[in-house]
Amino acid sequence: MTSTAHRQTTISADPDVPLIRITREFDAPRDKVFRAHTEADLVARWLGPRGLEMRIGHYECRTGGSYRYVHSQDGEEYAFYGSFHEVRPDELIVQTFTYEGMPDGVALEKLRLEDLGDGRTRLTTTSLCDSFADRDAMLASGMEVGVTEGYERLDELLAR
Repeated sequence: MTSTAHRQTTISADPDVPLIRITREFDAPRDKVFRAHTEADLVARWLGPRGLEMRIGHYECRTGGSYRYVHSQDGEEYAFYGSFHEVRPDELIVQTFTYEGMPDGVALEKLRLEDLGDGRTRLTTTSLCDSFADRDAMLASGMEVGVTEGYERLDELLAR
C-alpha cells in the first residue's frame, strides 16, 4: 500500500473585499495539475468531499465553455454550474461559480498555477462574491471540507 503525503490547504477571507483565497501546493508538474482541472473524467474523480457521488452533466473547460455537475449523497443533491471566461493552458482558469440552491449568488473565480520547480506546483484560487454576506455563507457552507478533501483526493490521483 502506498501512502500519499497531503499538503496544507490555506483558505482565507479578505477583510476588505468579499473574496476567498485558497492556496495549495502539489507534488506534481503544472501541466498535470492543469489537466486534472480541465478534463471532465479527471475532475469527476477528485472534486469535492469524500463520500459524495459526482455526476457531470457537461464540462467544456475552454474559453467560452460552460459546466454543470451534481454532487449527491443519501438522496440529497447539490448542483453547481458556471461559464469558463478564460482558459490558458497550464496557467489560468477564469470561471463563474453558482450553486443552484442560491442562483443569485454568483462568484467570479480565478485559478492560477505557478511552477515551483522540481515537479511541484502552487495553485492559488480566488473567489470574488457579490457581497460579504454571500462570501460568509459560502465559507459557512462546509466548503472547507470539500476543498480540503478534494485536494487530498487530487494528490492521490496525481500520484498514480
